Amino acid sequence: MSEADATRRPTVYDVAQEANVSIASVSFAFRRPDKLSDATRERVLEAARRLGYAPSAAARGLAHGRTGTLGLHAFDLLLERADPIAQANPLSGLATPRLDADGVIPWTQTDDDVLSDPRAFPLYVDEVQRGFELECWALGRPVMLSSGAGTDVSVADTAGRVDGLAIFPSPQTAPALARYAPTIPIVLFSAPPADDHHHRVRVDNAAGMRAVVEHLARAHGVRDVAFVGRPEASDTVERLSGLRAAATEFGVALRPDVVDATVRGEDELVPQLRALIAGARMPRALVCATDQHAFAVLDALAAEGIRVPDDVVVTGFDGTLAARLSSPPLTTVRQPMEAMGRAAARILAGAAGPADRPFDVVFEPRLTVRQSCGCRA
Repeated sequence: MSEADATRRPTVYDVAQEANVSIASVSFAFRRPDKLSDATRERVLEAARRLGYAPSAAARGLAHGRTGTLGLHAFDLLLERADPIAQANPLSGLATPRLDADGVIPWTQTDDDVLSDPRAFPLYVDEVQRGFELECWALGRPVMLSSGAGTDVSVADTAGRVDGLAIFPSPQTAPALARYAPTIPIVLFSAPPADDHHHRVRVDNAAGMRAVVEHLARAHGVRDVAFVGRPEASDTVERLSGLRAAATEFGVALRPDVVDATVRGEDELVPQLRALIAGARMPRALVCATDQHAFAVLDALAAEGIRVPDDVVVTGFDGTLAARLSSPPLTTVRQPMEAMGRAAARILAGAAGPADRPFDVVFEPRLTVRQSCGCRA
């Protein structure tokens, strides 16, 4: 046997030759054992064991134009920066890994700082992905995970390999999604309704913001708030709109100027907060578009000696695990992120029922109160 033969993956043809049967018999042995005698089936399986052969679900699917695989595409899973004060890439201090004398890459304090910093990762995406994977496993469907900068090319590459695609969309992904919509089902996370053929899984952002404002007004007497978050994503736009409506309903003054912040790139968060502090114009509460915005705010305020919640209240949105671990623990609106991921998988797998029209699944969020708003919980 040549070196190439020894290292290549055995095929159905190899098993058929080894067991002295047809390739159809090999297929029946794994998929339709009732079609074979016990002796023939055992001979095929024994040959497969000797050769190390495993049937390929992808190969079987390609023969019918399908793979059975469901895809989830997210934006890059490592954010550009974790420290809003330093405005630096969290990986910029990492040297090229070098092996020690024992052939092991040493673990450094810098490594530990980066990998344990929750602000370096899109926590919302992580939890949705977990739900998607769990439901696919329960449904017996293979999963393909991919990430990218939201470009047309990166999405098209994934869409061409799966039977259904769930995605955190951006304007850049729209052309690719439009091309693939007629051929595979597509689920958009956290996207507002639109005139297209895509399914949607989202949360009631307005209801979440209403719960925040009602709690701040009734439990803490807050009457002056500012919104933190650049209105660049549809979720952020909906949350700002919901905040405006709730502020009017509960008699709370909303600052007209949004505190510019983003979790992906440069912003004016720190300079704007410093200006508010210097001019004694800090609002009583900073209502943040996401938990990750809130983490950046907590760091910036701590660096300036501003106490939360004594000097200013801070709230988030998403309800990520890291919100429990922040200092102080963060009051936030909890999205059922795992359930959202599971719902997307069920829609793509056809387990949610016949789709004579696109699904629009809207989950109700829940306010979780902790110490950052002044509660003891």
